[in-house]
Amino acid sequence: MMMRVLLAEDQSLVLGALAALLNLESDIEVVGRASDGEMAWRELQRLQPDVLVTDIEMPGLTGLELAQRVQRHGLPVKVVIVTTFARAGFLRRALDAGVAGYLLKDAPAEKLAEALRSVHRGGRAIDPQLALEAWTEADPLSDRERQVLRLAGEGVAAGDIAQRLGLSHGTVRNYLSEIIGKLGVSNRIEAYRMARQKGWL
Repeated sequence: MMMRVLLAEDQSLVLGALAALLNLESDIEVVGRASDGEMAWRELQRLQPDVLVTDIEMPGLTGLELAQRVQRHGLPVKVVIVTTFARAGFLRRALDAGVAGYLLKDAPAEKLAEALRSVHRGGRAIDPQLALEAWTEADPLSDRERQVLRLAGEGVAAGDIAQRLGLSHGTVRNYLSEIIGKLGVSNRIEAYRMARQKGWL
């Protein structure tokens, strides 16, 4: 049975290469291409493909936001992320958003076609090394710490954070020093940067 695929990728060279590779497969048809997240969302509804292959970093909507929107609207499309981001936090967030596949761009070309077939049949296709990391490197932050750190990283002063979250000034300071200690960094900016990079925020 022919599998209909929509590609979402903001780098036109990569988009062209993916389309060319997949079109070589006798059972895969690339029915559309999108160069940003919002365009991909419109094309998803218009074309109703079986599988969406998307990058994470794109203008408009990221691949993760796109997957979350697909999940929220209950669209019957399988989402496969193909990215350069070998970060466990991203994978965990992708899985929470119902993504069926997560592959790295340096994987061999034939792996992609195999992964799409597996996903199309109702399976999962996750980069094994990354899957291992995702479950060994746990997110050390509590929900409250995440809220505090997100606001601190956006430049909100401790007093304002306290007001917004209904906490005392001292409690916010305690949260921030706890976070900095947990992440082994020297200040809140480094803590914010590391948490973003790991996909914890």
